[in-house]
Amino acid sequence: MQKREHNLIAEDTPWKKKIFRIIYFSDTPSGKIFDLLLLLMIILSTFIVMMESVQKVDEYYHSLLVSLEWLITIAFTIEYILRISVVKNKKDYIFSFLGIIDFLSLLPFFLSLFFPFTKFLSMIRLLRMLRIFRVLNLLDYMNDGQYIVQALKNSSRKIYIFLLFIMILVTIIGSLMFVIENGNNGFIDIPTSIYWAVVTITTVGYGDISPVTPLGKFLSVILMLCGYSIIAVPTGIVTSEMRKKMAKTRLCDRCGNSENDEDARYCKTCGEKLMELK
Repeated sequence: MQKREHNLIAEDTPWKKKIFRIIYFSDTPSGKIFDLLLLLMIILSTFIVMMESVQKVDEYYHSLLVSLEWLITIAFTIEYILRISVVKNKKDYIFSFLGIIDFLSLLPFFLSLFFPFTKFLSMIRLLRMLRIFRVLNLLDYMNDGQYIVQALKNSSRKIYIFLLFIMILVTIIGSLMFVIENGNNGFIDIPTSIYWAVVTITTVGYGDISPVTPLGKFLSVILMLCGYSIIAVPTGIVTSEMRKKMAKTRLCDRCGNSENDEDARYCKTCGEKLMELK
């Protein structure tokens, strides 16, 4: 821990070491208090932004909400500057996942000085709640999330092919529906018809556009039924990759099959007796 701390701190000055210990670690009372206060400010900031979007609340408490938002943003800005100033390799923090989130959480407020409506993008500050894993010593659970990331990465080619197929399908179905409905009943053009196909195949069904002709209704039914199976495909792909990543399997020394069950005694492919658990 001391070696890691020495490599991260910009200079071995007492005040930087103390600030570094407080804001980057939660193994001290002051560090835990700092993290808890940070989390409370994130929740408060999110609540303020939500209330500002409610017209009646904003009319009565606009000045108070704006003042609180200014105070919280100033506190976040000081914290961000301190995080950069006390680390040795500043790029490591600035371009890290949490560093980017910290920067993006500040950006909407300052943009709102020129484009007022962008202040509601400050809701991205909720992503800073990921720090609660460190506060509550739940980093192991965060590391387990790598299984999901790795599964998505391993199945990306299959998912890309699947999405390409879906894009082709909804384009064809949307064009077909445009012809069937003859440009009426909301199907005013092919892009709009493709939008209807996407909404239908995902079983969302907004209802803003719907076919009237018997053939159009029949095509809608077919597309709706296909939607249930289509939605399950990417889920199955990712789940399969996760099982391969997380499951313990027995490797067959004879044929090299690695998909034998953990409690298997013989290879399911060649029947060889399994000896080694991997």
